Amino acid sequence: MQALDGIKILDFTHVQSGPTCTQLLAWLGADVIKVERPGVGDATRKQLVDVPGADSLYFTMLNHNKRSIELNSKHETGKEVLTRLIETCDVLVENFAPGALDRMGFGWERIQEINPRIIMASVKGFGPGEYEDCKVYENIAQCAGGAASTTGFVDGLPVVTGAQIGDSGTGLHLALGIVSALFQREKTGRGQKVLAAMQDGVVNLCRVKLRDQQRLAAGPLTEYSQFGEGIPFGEATPRAGNDSGGGQPGRILKCKGWETDPNAYTYFITQAAAWEKICDVIGAPEWKTDEGYATPPARLDKLNEVFERIEAWTMTKTKFEVMEICNPFDIPVGPILSMKEIAEDEGLRATGTIVEVEHPERGPYLSVGCPIKLSDSPVEVARSPLLGEHTVEILSEVLGYGGAELQGIVESGAVGTPRAADAAE
Repeated sequence: MQALDGIKILDFTHVQSGPTCTQLLAWLGADVIKVERPGVGDATRKQLVDVPGADSLYFTMLNHNKRSIELNSKHETGKEVLTRLIETCDVLVENFAPGALDRMGFGWERIQEINPRIIMASVKGFGPGEYEDCKVYENIAQCAGGAASTTGFVDGLPVVTGAQIGDSGTGLHLALGIVSALFQREKTGRGQKVLAAMQDGVVNLCRVKLRDQQRLAAGPLTEYSQFGEGIPFGEATPRAGNDSGGGQPGRILKCKGWETDPNAYTYFITQAAAWEKICDVIGAPEWKTDEGYATPPARLDKLNEVFERIEAWTMTKTKFEVMEICNPFDIPVGPILSMKEIAEDEGLRATGTIVEVEHPERGPYLSVGCPIKLSDSPVEVARSPLLGEHTVEILSEVLGYGGAELQGIVESGAVGTPRAADAAE
């Protein structure tokens, strides 16, 4: 048994933010029914294609454990099928442009009439206000949510992160909102609307930078490198390079092989509690008692010198040797792992964080697995559905259509041409 067994999700999402949410719910056991336009499907099926004739990795890695139905929601019979799906499902998830569901004739009021217990969950770029109708993509969300202005080096351009905190990050927030609404429904019997705006999600993930914005009123941010370098602070939280955000100074340092390996680096934190052990490891025992280095406040204006000394040591070791040497002394360090190293990491595969999945069109491929591990609900990652693969199955098993009625729906043009999995194999 899985945690969300018995929960049916009507998935009207596409691209990344919404599919991230519904894939997570599918991994946790929900029956996710992905509604796609006949003959077209999710736009990402054909974006960044690497295997001709097969769904792209962009699509497959965001739509595991789901079922696909091709449905023309503008067709009268299609509207009838959609109405039945709304009656049957527990949650409807969408990331359409604002007003799209209303134009389809299925706004929130109509959905509530059909099924008062249903939860309607939406991803939007911005919340209610001046920008709510604006179109938003990943990097726009990062910029509007404060991430870009606080990422990069103080003398350089704002920088977006490679982590998809706007799209996938918002999808994760939405999943929590949905599960919370389902829990509340157990007490009230009513559904409700759940909204996750991408800007809001990024702001939430940038909370330490909002913390620092307020701390500026009390004076310079002493743990930032620019303090020790004598660079004045402005009115807004500055870009802090690779400084640690937790008050314990940290930097990315070169390791052995950095000249030819772009990822031969380690992250090294000079945690106060480990300072004496750090001094011993790098061969600077005198710093343990020197008044200019022995305490965190004394070191603040010397961080460049401190990290240069540490880096002189890390450059003699590989990033993994640094970790092996430092961890027994509780010195916080971590290797800069490339995507190639992540893909080949046996430990991540053993825990199901990285999985290999078989696909009838593209063969085996690597994907992320469920990042949440429940002891009583192990997750088995199933491949993404082919376009419309489960159309007839959903019509018959979920909605109870059969015989001539089912045949009539299939022949009406309201749904796509049935496509069985074994037809592609």
